Amino acid sequence: MLIDTHCHLDFPDFAPEQEEVVARARAQGVARFITISTHVEKFAAISAIAERYEDVFCTVGTHPNHAHEEREASAAELVALARHEKCVGIGEAGLDYHYDKAPRELAHRVFRAHIAAARESGLPLVIHSRDADADCAEILREEMGKGAFKALLHCFTSSRALAETAVELGLYISFSGVVTFKNSGELREIARDVPLERLLVETDAPFLAPVPHRGKRNEPAYVADTARTLAAAKGVSFEEMAAQTTANALALFSKMTPIETRRAAE
Repeated sequence: MLIDTHCHLDFPDFAPEQEEVVARARAQGVARFITISTHVEKFAAISAIAERYEDVFCTVGTHPNHAHEEREASAAELVALARHEKCVGIGEAGLDYHYDKAPRELAHRVFRAHIAAARESGLPLVIHSRDADADCAEILREEMGKGAFKALLHCFTSSRALAETAVELGLYISFSGVVTFKNSGELREIARDVPLERLLVETDAPFLAPVPHRGKRNEPAYVADTARTLAAAKGVSFEEMAAQTTANALALFSKMTPIETRRAAE
C-alpha cells in the first residue's frame, strides 16, 4: 500500500479523465491521495473532489506563488475551512525565491499565518520551499519556538542543511519524482540519510513524472516508482519502504482515517 501525499487532482490536466487517473493509481496499490490546495479561494472545488472519492483527502492553503493574487486568509479562516471532514492539512504554503512572484514581506506573512493555522488546528503544514533555504529555516525555527506544530517539506530538492533542520525540528520530508532523475545523485544521498520514520513519498502530479515516465504528464500511479528509488537509496526493500512511508503518512495526517476503519464504522 502506498499514499500519494501530494497531488493536484483539481488541475485541468486531469479534468477529462479524473476517474481513470484515480483508478490507475488504485491498481498500482495507491490507497490514499491527498489533493493539495494552491488557492484558498478554490477550496470548495478541491474539497468537492475529496468528497467524491472515499480515498481522496485534501488540504487548504495558498501556494507562495499565488500569495499576491489572493486575499490574505487569516489563520482563523484557514482553521475554520480545515474543519471540513476531508481536509487533513494546511497548505501548501511557504517561500519560493525561484519565481519570486510575491513580495517577500507578503510571502513571509502568509507563510506565518499558515503556520499559525497548523499550530491551532493540529493539522500538518505542507511546506513549499524553493531556493529559500535560509529564510525558510529561520522562520521554521522562530515559529517552532512559539509553539510546536506538525509539518513536512514537500517535493524536497533543497540543501542538506535544510533537511537536517527539518529533522531536528521533528518535521517530515517528502520526495517526488525528482529523486529518480539521473542528475539527482546528491538528492538521493540526502534521502539516504533522512531517518526512515521521517520519509514520505509523493508525485506532485501533474508535474515531475519520475523515471521511467519522465517527459509525460505525471499521475498518482507513478508514486510507486519514486518509492522504489527511495528504497534503493535507503538499502531497504520496496515493500518495507511502502509500509513505512504509509505508516508515516497516516501518523502525520492523523485526520485521514484509514479506509478499512471507515468501512468498519459504517
